[in-house]
Order: sequence, then C-alpha cells, then structure tokens
Amino acid sequence: MPTTTNDGVTLHYETDGSGETVAFVNDVGAGAWLWSWQHGVVAGPYESLVWDLRGTGRSDAPEGPYSVATLADDLEAVLSDAGVTSVHLVGAGLGGMVALAYADRYHRADSLALFGSAANGAAVADRLDDLWAPLDDPDALGESLQAAFASDLTGHRTIREEMVQWRQADDADRTGWAAQAAAMGAFEAPPLYEITLPALVMHGVDDEIVPASAGEELAAELPRGEYQAVEGGHWAFIEESAAVSDALLSWLDEHHDESNP
Repeated sequence: MPTTTNDGVTLHYETDGSGETVAFVNDVGAGAWLWSWQHGVVAGPYESLVWDLRGTGRSDAPEGPYSVATLADDLEAVLSDAGVTSVHLVGAGLGGMVALAYADRYHRADSLALFGSAANGAAVADRLDDLWAPLDDPDALGESLQAAFASDLTGHRTIREEMVQWRQADDADRTGWAAQAAAMGAFEAPPLYEITLPALVMHGVDDEIVPASAGEELAAELPRGEYQAVEGGHWAFIEESAAVSDALLSWLDEHHDESNP
C-alpha cells in the first residue's frame, strides 16, 4: 500500500483499476472499508483510489482537533503522490465536506458525488456520537453501527459481523475519531456559488446524523448540484448499495463523456 506525507503526517492509500481516477473520502472515523460496495464497481472502467484519513487505519494519528482544510490538504498530497491529474471525488459525511473544500482550494477535481453531507457542521446532529464504540468491543461496535442505518441490522447478521471486523481493523481509535468529528462539526463551506463542478448530492431520507434537508439545501446552493433522495439512513449507500452504485456509475459515465467528448 503506497504512502505519502503531508506536514510530517504519513498517509496510506491504495489504487485499483485503470482510467480516470475516482477518489473516495471516508466519513468520521471510518476506514476505507466504507466503500466496499462502490469501489469494486468503479475499479475497471475507472481507477479507484481509497485512503486512510489522518487519525484512521494505517495513516498517522497526530493530536487533534483536525480541520476539514487540513484533510483537504492531505487529499492533495495523496493525489499528487499517486500521479493523479484529474479526479472525480466521492465523499460521505465528513468526506463530502472534504471534497467541497478540496474543490474550492485545488484544481484536479472534475466532479463531486456527496453522500449524507452538508455545507455547515451545524447541521450535524448529536446522534453522530452514537457511531463511536471501542475497537476492542465487537458487541458495542455492532450496536453503534445502527446509528448510520434506517434498517434493523440485527436481521443481517453476516454483514453486520463483517462490518464489525472491518471496523476493528481499520477504524479510528477514540482520539482519531474525536479529532475527525471536531473537524466535521466546525466545518463551514466556502462560497458554494464558486464551486461550479457538476455535483451529485445523494442523501438517505431517514438520515438521523445529517438530516436530508441539509443535503437538499447543499444541492440547491451548488450551481450544478443535483439532488437524489435514497431510502435509508446516513450510510444509505450501503443500505441501498446496488441502486446507489448504479447511480454513481451512471453519473461518472455521464461526466466522463462530458469531459472527453
């Protein structure tokens, strides 16, 4: 797994496939496993890039709090090291905020796909704290997952157990999680009218961490924003993975064609 550094912080990333790059940006505390249902669909027709945000997985976890701007700088370091000249960004929650900040500060992005995100950290509900659980407590990790979903995970034992194992291997510890959560809560988007990239905003209709109204407002304020409601909660891209993956791939194909007539 390749590594690079930003301001002395080591960052791990991984690529798969070939073609235009699609970079995934994780939600608070989550490892790259979060995109298990999407990156496999993307890799092949595109190059898929996943990475561990500072504080998560195999990347360094310096003392926080962090800022979304710093995480956007980390993303630039990763893309530069990977030799990426243009990128489609896909972000969830905190990752969507990082994608917005990145698109404002840097010039590699061609499009944005944002899931369960908002233009301001004030939209984030206290329920975000319910996603945290000690990494050495699998029962608590399984129970805490429920905060991200509208459906009852107890009826999906196999996938719940898999997600718990992935979280134990890749998610942030308490220190890294709190530092990332602070970045999410403090976020204020740059002027959205200046972010003129095509932007797909998808949001779970039953999201209890970032309400769907925040996603609708975000899409409305982006000059080329499109809003699509999805059944499910904060991580509806997992709950409705087939439909979301199809929509994402269609979006990428559309905007690949747009930039490569």
